[in-house]
Amino acid sequence: MRIDEAADRYAVHLADVRRLAPATVRAYRSDLADLESSVGRVPVAEIDLERLREWLWMATKRGDAKSTIARRTAAARGFFAWAVENGGIATDPSLRLVAPKRGRSLPAVAPADALAGLLDELETRARDGDPVALRDHAVLELLYGTGVRVSELCGLDLDDVDRERRTVRVLGKGSKERVVPFGGAAARALDAYLVRGRPALLARRDDGAGEHAVLLGARGRRLGPRAAYDIVARTLGPVARATVGPHALRHSAATHLLDGGADLRTVQELLGHASLGTTQIYTHVSSERLTATYRLAHPRA
Repeated sequence: MRIDEAADRYAVHLADVRRLAPATVRAYRSDLADLESSVGRVPVAEIDLERLREWLWMATKRGDAKSTIARRTAAARGFFAWAVENGGIATDPSLRLVAPKRGRSLPAVAPADALAGLLDELETRARDGDPVALRDHAVLELLYGTGVRVSELCGLDLDDVDRERRTVRVLGKGSKERVVPFGGAAARALDAYLVRGRPALLARRDDGAGEHAVLLGARGRRLGPRAAYDIVARTLGPVARATVGPHALRHSAATHLLDGGADLRTVQELLGHASLGTTQIYTHVSSERLTATYRLAHPRA
């Protein structure tokens, strides 16, 4: 079987059997398409270790990031392991393929007091009842108050919100469902939006149909991740003096939880991380902040 045909079947396997997120499946299929462009539409059995190494070397020469090359290495390993299991090839050429070590970059974290001031300002702007201002305030309060991913936030339906218990039910990576609490500030912003903002946005929908989504765009349809990103960037950008997206609020929520005494396992569950190691990066952020404060404040630092 040629690599392009096998890669298509592998993508179906990832989606239907392993139930990976659509974005992950697309990324892996794109990685295999890059491999195909390097080796040609040859049978999978003709691809050996040297061809795989040359493929990754070419990616390094053209300046691809280490994280991209590492992901492509993982995609190749998964693909060839699947091919062996399904009898497509006899041996796995990717077993000795070495991925580059990825440098660990600490996530950007906004100071808690600066975020509080900004969210208070958004609340003030929303008091005049403008539906877009009410929605934008709810978006930022929910992102920071829950730490959910922007795709999880945009995927919320009305039935996913329990306003009495102050929880939201989100569908995370790998179609894993979890329930995340939110606090009083987010509850007030959400209530104001649902009562005064959402009906006005829904009325703008041209086909007159109902919409189950919690967050709506300017035309009354479900708010998309790109639009949510623009809302956050427009709001936080002037304060941060850089382009800041929704993930910065997720990073900030996790770090502030740890700063406030939350244990790592709780933060892992709230964020929906499959591995505790993914959550542990926030302990490095907290320790760096602690060290910086110590050096500024302690007379013997």
